[in-house]
Amino acid sequence: MHRLLSGPLTVEQLTVKIAGLSASLRGKKLVQLSDFHYDGVRLSPAMLEEAIALSNQIQPDLVVLTGDYVTTTPKPIHQLAQHLQKLQTHAGIYAILGNHDLHRQNSKTEITQALTKVGIQVLCNEIAYPWGKELPIVGLVDYYYREFNPKLVFEQLDPTTPRIVLCHNPDTAEFLQPWRVDLQLSGHTHGGQIVIPGVGAVLHYHKKIIRKVPRKIRRRFPCLFKEYLLSNHSEWLQGLHQIGENQLYVNRGLGTYHPGRLFCPPELTVITLESKEGG
Repeated sequence: MHRLLSGPLTVEQLTVKIAGLSASLRGKKLVQLSDFHYDGVRLSPAMLEEAIALSNQIQPDLVVLTGDYVTTTPKPIHQLAQHLQKLQTHAGIYAILGNHDLHRQNSKTEITQALTKVGIQVLCNEIAYPWGKELPIVGLVDYYYREFNPKLVFEQLDPTTPRIVLCHNPDTAEFLQPWRVDLQLSGHTHGGQIVIPGVGAVLHYHKKIIRKVPRKIRRRFPCLFKEYLLSNHSEWLQGLHQIGENQLYVNRGLGTYHPGRLFCPPELTVITLESKEGG
C-alpha cells in the first residue's frame, strides 16, 4: 500500500498499571505490532523496515505480534519472517495467529513453522513465562477458530497471578471477563481504517447496512464491507479500554486495505508496565 493511502507510521506510547506487579518488572517495555497483511500490496517493505528499526531503537524487553501476518495464501510468511527476525528484544518475541492466518487448511502449520524457525514463539492456547512465574504471557487462538477455549487455558493459572493476554480479535474481551486479564493486546480492526473526526470510524455505522450493499462493491472495497473487520463492539476499534475489571488495548495494525486509511494511521505501540497503587 502506498504511503499516501496508508499514512505515516505512528508510535503510540502508553503506561499500563497492573495490580500486584513485581517490583522487578516495573518499567518493563513491550512493543506490539499487528495486522501486517504482508503480500506485496497491503504493507510496503519500507514501512515494515521502518517499524522494525523503530522497535529496535526503543530496545524493548519484549515484542508481541498479534496476528494477521498474511491475507489469503500463507506463502508470504516466509519473506515476512526474514524481516521479523531482525527484531531485537531482551526477553524474546511472542506471537499469536489471526483469522487470516487460519484462512486455509494448512495456513496455521506453515505460518507457525516459519515464525518458529526465526526464533519467534507462537502461542496457540499456550502460556509463556519470559520473566518467570510472576507475569505469564497467555496466547489464545483466534475467536473464529474452533479451538478457541479460554477456560482451558486460564484454569492453568493461579487467579491471583498477574498476566498479559494476546488475542487477535478485541471482541473476545467480552468473553474473557470471568477471568483476570490485566492487559489484553489485540488488533484485527485496523482501527476502523477510515475515521471521520468528531464522528468516529465509518465501520461503526456500516453494520446495519452492510448486507444491503451489492456484493460487487463489497469485493472492491474490502476494508469497508468485509464482515470479518466489523466488530460487535465498535467502541473498541482502537486504543485502551476498561472492560469490567480487565484492560484491553487495540492496535491499529500496519497493513492497509483499499481504498486506504483516513485519520487512522498504522501503528507501533510501546507499552510501559507499572504497578497499580494498592496492588
